[in-house]
Amino acid sequence: MLAARPIMSAMKSNRILDGTLKVGFFSIWLDTYWGQFKGLKEKLLGYHAQIREELESYGVMVVDGGLVDDPVKARSAGRLFREEGAEIVFLFISTYALSSTVLPAVQEAGLPVVVLNIQPVAQLDYEAFNALGDRGAMTGVWLEHCQACSAPEIACAFNRAGIDCHLVTGHLQDPEVWRELREWTDAARVRAGMRANRMGVLGHYYCGMLDVYSDLGQQSAVFGTHVELLEMCELHALREAVTKRQIAGKIAEFRKRFDVSRECEKAELERAARTSVALDALIKKHDLGSMAYYYEGQPGNAYENIVTSIIAGNTLLTGRGVPVAGECEVKNAQAMKIMDLFGAGGSFSEFYLADFKDDVVYLGLDGRGGCSFIKTWRCCPVRVSGISGSPNSSSRTR
Repeated sequence: MLAARPIMSAMKSNRILDGTLKVGFFSIWLDTYWGQFKGLKEKLLGYHAQIREELESYGVMVVDGGLVDDPVKARSAGRLFREEGAEIVFLFISTYALSSTVLPAVQEAGLPVVVLNIQPVAQLDYEAFNALGDRGAMTGVWLEHCQACSAPEIACAFNRAGIDCHLVTGHLQDPEVWRELREWTDAARVRAGMRANRMGVLGHYYCGMLDVYSDLGQQSAVFGTHVELLEMCELHALREAVTKRQIAGKIAEFRKRFDVSRECEKAELERAARTSVALDALIKKHDLGSMAYYYEGQPGNAYENIVTSIIAGNTLLTGRGVPVAGECEVKNAQAMKIMDLFGAGGSFSEFYLADFKDDVVYLGLDGRGGCSFIKTWRCCPVRVSGISGSPNSSSRTR
């Protein structure tokens, strides 16, 4: 039996931070204000810089479209975002601005856009404001704080243009604002990761489980994920080529990553290790970032030998950022990859039972799992029959 040591947590990495994400950022305002209100432009530039610095602190590269105050500059900014490969655009309403200075940028970029309705402070200092006395100065201060004024107009323009409108509202001292911005950058990073992912599909669906049948074309259309159809004979050939030295190395990895129980027979450890090495080779050969699989095979068949020794290797793959889902559950593999890109980890699981007295619902794994978030791991690479309808039941987990 294999039980996870604390070292399993080291397999979890914040993979969402891998690579450099580019985000577009620009601010909007009205050009007629600049000659009228002294110091207004400088203050708004300062807020623009503050938000940019915050975005950069999330580990992203900011493509700065600058200060947009007319439709021509807006279209140029949108073209810049597209050419530089930005994944998402943040639009800061620095003061009132015409929606005509926003729409061309978003249309030209063709990217998800988040509107930042962020005030400089939580509350205007009304006493100081009323003490100014000068109506011109008072209007300048008011414009410095009237970010919300354009929000409905922009939302209306986006709705009529068929553009999703996402809004972040708050002030520059509000931690919730920065949390939302970080979450949007995380989501953009995951979106890019899913589009770049290559998902392998090995074997076939579990016969009769209608809910797991998926439209692979739709998966590619929605997420951009490439689907690579894999052959069992290829995995078998890779397994046949595994050397004794590779098997020994993989068993050493098992012992490092798991607590190996005394009941584990040497032959079964070697069988699981051989399959794990072959899986590693298959993943590397096709540059896969996730996989869904299922196979049965006739009793005594070479392919049955593979699928009844596959779980330990799949668990290691899942733990290092290549999530694997059984029953050829493509949707689950996609969900696991999304959670993995968020740095949270995920695992193929199913409902077991409900405990109505303790108000608990139990979920369990049928084998391979996400080591990064499971505190206690049990995986027994021994032949066990009669556990479930799947040949993968030869490896038990709990």
